[in-house]
Amino acid sequence: MSEHTLSTAPNRSVGRYALALLPLILLAGVIALFLSSGAGLQSPEGLPPIEELSIQRVLLPAPGEMLVEVVNSGPDPVTIAQVIVDDAYWNFQITPAPTLPRFGTATIRLPYPWVAAEAHVIVLVTSTGTPFTVEVPVALETPPIDARNFLNFALIGFYIGVIPVGLGMMWHPFMRGLKRRTMDAILALTLGLLVFLLIDTASEGLEKAALVPGSLQGVILFGAGALLAYFLIQIISSRKAGKRDEAAGRLNIALLLAIGIGLHNLAEGLVVGAAYASGSAALGAFLVVGFTLHNVTEGIGIAAPVAVDRPSLKSFITLAAIAGLPAIIGAWIGGFIYSDLAATIFLGVGTGAIVQVIVEVGKLLMRHGQREGQSAATLPNLIGFAAGLAIMYATALLVAV
Repeated sequence: MSEHTLSTAPNRSVGRYALALLPLILLAGVIALFLSSGAGLQSPEGLPPIEELSIQRVLLPAPGEMLVEVVNSGPDPVTIAQVIVDDAYWNFQITPAPTLPRFGTATIRLPYPWVAAEAHVIVLVTSTGTPFTVEVPVALETPPIDARNFLNFALIGFYIGVIPVGLGMMWHPFMRGLKRRTMDAILALTLGLLVFLLIDTASEGLEKAALVPGSLQGVILFGAGALLAYFLIQIISSRKAGKRDEAAGRLNIALLLAIGIGLHNLAEGLVVGAAYASGSAALGAFLVVGFTLHNVTEGIGIAAPVAVDRPSLKSFITLAAIAGLPAIIGAWIGGFIYSDLAATIFLGVGTGAIVQVIVEVGKLLMRHGQREGQSAATLPNLIGFAAGLAIMYATALLVAV
């Protein structure tokens, strides 16, 4: 290779990068021109600013004190001029400043004598007179981040996640003695409970997405989280395909089930932890029992694909941990740092994961049917699928809040 060729190669590379940057430079120039001069477009004068204020959380850290966390989700700056609590104007302190730029956040401190277990209404009034209202349905002191509450929320996640999954997986020895067609019906039952979880998670995610500030596009975040989780689990599954025997393949499906259910339980723990912290749900013994009954079928579903095998105790413990422990993490997040944005993303991820697991379990059922020369859509399978939906629906009534 000649010296001339060596010298021109770097020059060509620099030229290619310059061509790639040129449109970006021109685009930045166009935007700067428009923002500075309007680029010849005349805006109507005298129009009021577009104000959008999203109230993220109301905290009650101590008796006689309220904290309101807000974010400016609109295109124009917003100035908070007054605060009304229970129909009375009230003194307040706001940090870092009363005027919030686009996506700016602020914390409003109110020295207000709130009454435990009663409702309070807070209205933020902007400098243009636009009101933004939030209600505290049940006034309870916000749990501080300390060792006691850390343990309390961990116990909530343990009760609603780890215990039910572990109890459900204890049906594995019973399922080992069942015939193939009965086992397929149990797999169809697993499919039914997964479909219920999918509908439940997706509907909850869309509800939370509607509470996210419009400029952050909660529905898009929910959908993006679902798609990313779906394809990520698909990649994990496909990389292991063809490199395992049948028993390992069934264990892999159980693992995917544990991952999908774990993500669902993380979101479930987040919502329950937030409800417990805000006082909107009394998580007493009845609710704990309800969640245990509702989630125990998840353990049955995880154990079903490996019912004909003898997985090690370590495998069972791993599967139970993957499916159950995320509920503890979710309870911590929900109890201490809850946000509708985080809930939307987590629920989206859980939705995508459950869809992928449904696909994998459906493929396993179809392979079993093809092996026996029949369709997977048999009457016992249909009964099992309907039973899965019915069981999840009936136990969900116990935890409706």
